[in-house]
Amino acid sequence: MTTLTDTHADEQQLDLGARWSEGFARLGPAFFTALPPQPLPAPYLVGLNEGLARALGLDPALLASADGVRALAASQPVAGTRTMATVYSGHQFGVWAGQLGDGRALLLGELDTPAGPQELQFKGSGRTPYSRMGDGRAVLRSSIREYLGSEAMQGLGIPTTRGLSVVGSDAPVRREEVETAAVVVRTAPSFIRFGHFEHFASRDQLGELRQLADYVIERFYPQCLSTDRFGGNPYAALLEQVSERTAALVAQWQAVGFCHGVMNTDNMSILGLTIDYGPFQFLDAFDPGHICNHSDEAGRYAYNRQPNVAYWNVFCLGQALYPLIDSEETTLAALESYKQVFPRELEARMRAKLGLADAHEADRGLIEGVLQLLAKDRVDYTIFWRRLSQHVAGGPVDPVRDLFLDRQGFDAWLSDYHRRLPAEREPAGLAMLGANPKYVLRNHLGELAIRRAREKDFGGVRDLLQVLHAPFDDHPAHEAMAGFPPDWASNIEISCSS
Repeated sequence: MTTLTDTHADEQQLDLGARWSEGFARLGPAFFTALPPQPLPAPYLVGLNEGLARALGLDPALLASADGVRALAASQPVAGTRTMATVYSGHQFGVWAGQLGDGRALLLGELDTPAGPQELQFKGSGRTPYSRMGDGRAVLRSSIREYLGSEAMQGLGIPTTRGLSVVGSDAPVRREEVETAAVVVRTAPSFIRFGHFEHFASRDQLGELRQLADYVIERFYPQCLSTDRFGGNPYAALLEQVSERTAALVAQWQAVGFCHGVMNTDNMSILGLTIDYGPFQFLDAFDPGHICNHSDEAGRYAYNRQPNVAYWNVFCLGQALYPLIDSEETTLAALESYKQVFPRELEARMRAKLGLADAHEADRGLIEGVLQLLAKDRVDYTIFWRRLSQHVAGGPVDPVRDLFLDRQGFDAWLSDYHRRLPAEREPAGLAMLGANPKYVLRNHLGELAIRRAREKDFGGVRDLLQVLHAPFDDHPAHEAMAGFPPDWASNIEISCSS
């Protein structure tokens, strides 16, 4: 293990009692710029994910101390670390944007944890060489949304980066209006994106492209080294693996009603994780064409377009890896797995939501039929699936039926569905209660927590975190969080500004 060289040896450092290893830094200076963060003035703790801290081998009490909060705010150096901004490029809203990079994020380092190596990253820690015209800061609003959003996905069992903490400050930050600054600390085995590969491919830096691919394969896809597919080409095997992980991830998004909002190639994880929680949303009323990002005027990232956009993104990754694969036919063959995995995974997820343990040919018709009914009457997506689960588990049907204006259409569908269910319905219903969450991070729930946090009341953040970590369970004290959104929720606008 190589220990990182401290970049702040002359400053007072906080020892977290952790072991840091080189990780991404071993790739060398072509891949990042090492620089210190810009301290967040007068930081205060907004949220600390104590369970995640313990899983990382960190002491929550130390992190919550005055020195710990300063460290989480990027205002006090952490012993054994070297902060750096990584460089990447990418396509944004379908257009090549050229060089991008960590414009407001700094990689703190790679932590040795009981669950394996995990990178820690500051977001909102100031300008970097890749900030372009930005100020390098994040605001409290977006930091709380990312912290809660990533943990909501974790609770749902969907691959994701995670949120360790949010630290706020009264320092002003100008967006559409003046807001206050914050830093979120997030974790993942790696924050490498499709855009990292696109960067070096676009510049014909094939040595660095190969070095990056070899690093990813060695660390995260070692099975690609011994593959017998594609004539033993490890880079084609890597592309196939990433395509399949991405397909499975997006199938999970679609099944739970999650809209990412900004699926640029630089926001796509090489590990198939949900990453970069900007203008995301969980559906309220089911609208296949819903656009959650107010900045997405053309609707490129609408809910029903996410599967095709994800394929477009892995195709861009294939173009970046093509110089290493060195065969158009092999590259296209490696991408083909996306088209096979996505529909299979989505159908399996939807069957689980319906409590169907095995596959029948008629299942696709049942799935498409109920989604058409939901869309026609704009039925609340989460509440429908939860009530249907309760009905199959032995509850009355009226709470489900009452969600629909087209009662006749729903009754006809329900009759077909009842015939498909096993004779013993209760076990299927119990399985459905474990597949259809009672709680998701609706926009209005996040907004209410943010409003309280702006008044220095962080109870809403804590309560939401608790509920979202166990979204399939009943939380009697927070029953209102499982209810219908208020009318004003439809007026919440979320955009790329943060």
